[in-house]
Amino acid sequence: MAARAERGSREVATGVPRVLWLPAAVALALVVLPVVGLLARTDLTRLPALLTTPASLNALRLSLLTATLSTLACVVLGVPLAVVLARSTARGVRLLRAVVLLPLVLPPVVGGLALLFLFGRNGFLGYLLDVVAGVRVPLTTGAVVLAQTFVAMPFLVVSLEGALRGSGDRYERVAATLGARPWTVFRRVTLPLLLPALGSGVVLSFARALGEFGATITFAGSLEGVTRTLPLEVYHQVEVDVDSAVAMALLLVVVAVLVIAVARPRALEGVRS
Repeated sequence: MAARAERGSREVATGVPRVLWLPAAVALALVVLPVVGLLARTDLTRLPALLTTPASLNALRLSLLTATLSTLACVVLGVPLAVVLARSTARGVRLLRAVVLLPLVLPPVVGGLALLFLFGRNGFLGYLLDVVAGVRVPLTTGAVVLAQTFVAMPFLVVSLEGALRGSGDRYERVAATLGARPWTVFRRVTLPLLLPALGSGVVLSFARALGEFGATITFAGSLEGVTRTLPLEVYHQVEVDVDSAVAMALLLVVVAVLVIAVARPRALEGVRS
């Protein structure tokens, strides 16, 4: 009885204050009502035909391909970067962290311009690639992957760095005390600690890459079948066929919701365990 009473009092104490319900409802409305408006505007009778056009299918295929590749790039590059930011005691790490997080606050168009001036024909790296290897990055599918990686990787880095700082380094210190080398500590101790946050970060990165628009159109252009991802196709169709644009926008919403609904619970299960 005492335990049940204590549990009941704890539930009462941790209830949601009534004053929070109104702003929470407004916040929910700001997220849900635009999607409802999109559904109301959709011509359901033409929806299958609009979503199965070659342009729509090409854009969807390209979006899924480039978002997957950019997410893989985020994992390969972002995991080491997050470990360095969380565990390194070198000078300048705070400044490095600020630079890494720049894509979170920069307008995507600015990021696209930065990539263009780096990898374009007049950029120092783009000129070098053109002269040495004959490779031109802008207006290619690779440019789409680069743009998506640029804007999505900070989401992964923030998730992993926060997890590492929250877990502390006591386990790694114990492993090092027992004679484990740094690579062994990273592989056997640090990586398992990162797995729950890695799942969450991968979901966020993929969703951000899937919806990327500004940096992509600035750096990679909008070439059907090459660089025109689903967000760019929606923008293109607004000027051609509004019903088609609305249908593809709804498709993008559905794909994003499915990605989060399927992957997010698994990440949360890892956090609880």
